Amino acid sequence: MRWIVIDSPVGDLSLAVDEVGLCRLRFGAVEVEPSVEPDDVLTATQEQLKAYFAGELTDFDLPISTQAGSAFERAVWAELRRIPYGEMRTYGEVAKAVGDAGAARAVGVACNRNPHAVVVPCHRVVGAGGKMVGFGGGIPRKRHLLELEARVALENFWT
Repeated sequence: MRWIVIDSPVGDLSLAVDEVGLCRLRFGAVEVEPSVEPDDVLTATQEQLKAYFAGELTDFDLPISTQAGSAFERAVWAELRRIPYGEMRTYGEVAKAVGDAGAARAVGVACNRNPHAVVVPCHRVVGAGGKMVGFGGGIPRKRHLLELEARVALENFWT
């Protein structure tokens, strides 16, 4: 696994890739030796994140490596990728979409275990009634990401 730490408007992001693709994107810096070898996936991830935060990218196109997680968690993560940019879903809506309408809390746990923050947009999942609840990166980061996407979606609507 190769790691780098990059700066972003929501603080440090730690990116890791393996032989398949992006395997981790975490908030904060990890305490590991950064990769010094050039890596196409790390470079692409860094470039796409920069474009995302600049409001120029609304859909990530990266190879994702998911070697962890239960079948339910992987189903939730796949569903998160289907939530359109600038939109939100409740934990209950995601639970229903993956076939278990009563599993809203389990969806919350799966979101918390999401190994690909931002790229797999768990920040687009909110509590019932749109409440800003639970986010592994902290509510201020979640709010920043949702506000960024709402602003860009509105700008794109009017252009």
